[in-house]
Amino acid sequence: MTEGTTTAAAEGGDTLTRLEQEGEIAADYLEGLLDIADLDGDIDMDVEADRAAVSIVSDSATGDLHKLVGREGEVLEALQELTRLAVHRETGDRSRLMLDIDGFRAKKREELAALGAQAALDVKASGEPLKLAPMTPFERKVVHDAVAAAGLRSESEGEEPQRFVVVLPA
Repeated sequence: MTEGTTTAAAEGGDTLTRLEQEGEIAADYLEGLLDIADLDGDIDMDVEADRAAVSIVSDSATGDLHKLVGREGEVLEALQELTRLAVHRETGDRSRLMLDIDGFRAKKREELAALGAQAALDVKASGEPLKLAPMTPFERKVVHDAVAAAGLRSESEGEEPQRFVVVLPA
């Protein structure tokens, strides 16, 4: 094995360790939040696409975790930012951690992937660019990925919070 390979492997391991550390810090922060809010939930940690991914799930039929999602995920987005700040405070590094609560973001990802695929089909059929409704950065990323998988290009236009995806013909 060459020195470059060893270094690359070590860096990959360091990245995984760093992301696992981010997940641990986030889990501790979120456990404290759940205690304060008197909500029941289990915390799952993973590393997905070079990001720490933390999920709060509930076995409870009461569905109390929806309070942490909010209407259209606004509370979830805010909690994700607060959790990233907690990680930043501990590590000194900016975090790209993704938070999901009760499967909301996973379901949203499926819906957005379908939207992106359908938009790509519509653009292929019409040959005209298609502007979609404003979306969060997470939502735009999922749509861009779905459009690319369908063989087309897309761009983001506009200013936050009204930034949107435009699907372009081939």
